[in-house]
Amino acid sequence: MPDPQAVRAVLDDLRAEWASLDALVAPLDAAGWATPTPAQGWTIAHQIAHLAWTEERALLAVTDPDAFAAERAVAAGAFDRYVDEGAETGARAAPAELLARWRGASTALGAALTASAAERPSVRHPWYGPPMSTASMAGARVMETWAHGEDVADALGVRRSPTARLWHVARLAVVARDYAFSVYGRPAPAEPFRIELTAPDGSLWTFGPPDAAQRVTGPALDLCLLAVRRRHRDDLAVRAVGEDAETWLSIAQTFVGPPGSGRPPTGGADPGEGADPGSPGPGGGAGGRGGADAGEDAGADAGASFRGAGPLPAGGDA
Repeated sequence: MPDPQAVRAVLDDLRAEWASLDALVAPLDAAGWATPTPAQGWTIAHQIAHLAWTEERALLAVTDPDAFAAERAVAAGAFDRYVDEGAETGARAAPAELLARWRGASTALGAALTASAAERPSVRHPWYGPPMSTASMAGARVMETWAHGEDVADALGVRRSPTARLWHVARLAVVARDYAFSVYGRPAPAEPFRIELTAPDGSLWTFGPPDAAQRVTGPALDLCLLAVRRRHRDDLAVRAVGEDAETWLSIAQTFVGPPGSGRPPTGGADPGEGADPGSPGPGGGAGGRGGADAGEDAGADAGASFRGAGPLPAGGDA
């Protein structure tokens, strides 16, 4: 039985991530919504339209699984086009209409997930990958909202301070390790990795056995940016020991589907360096477009899509 307090904490983090992105886009005028983002062909309006579309699909999965399954079957043959068309259609709406749509979908999804946690604590919701628990669904939505929020922040020239909510993104990256290898047609490593990440507050987030030979270390922010394919590895301070760990850092992803080309290196300073870990603040691959989240269960059976702008989270529970 899931810990109700832990599930509530994830849902609180999801609402905070929504609010963080809302604060970036709500003040924008029509020209601001038309600002190009690092995701090729996507403006800020496309980013929010994609998130609205995804929240609506997640809401359908939680409230009407049969209807979601029918829609998923329709999309199965051309998923990337299906995702892109959702963003393209939504981006044509007036900014006020699009913002209201995203807010409404987010609010409804938050309420549905809260009700599911209270009334059906052990239920697993269908998704584009394996089914997800309520906590996994919420954690995956944190990841995708944060990743697309990075695209919006980059477009606006805003540097967001990382928060403890990155834990959900980092954990998703870790449990989706084997899925990432499968995307490239490679066998999953036989041994677990030791992951040691410096959290935004300076504490240490650890995953895996302490004595594992294969190790990854560095700022949590950097691993998260790498796994959602918002930064090139050469621009990040995450490091690996061991051949398998080294390979993983070149292919890590938190989303279902092909990885895309990713972002080119910029030669800039490491994102993990110089950030103020104590300050509050907000807070995918041909440069990061839409997709689906892998989900917290991705380690066992991931499956979501997240093109440079962002396919959807993969799905599943760890």
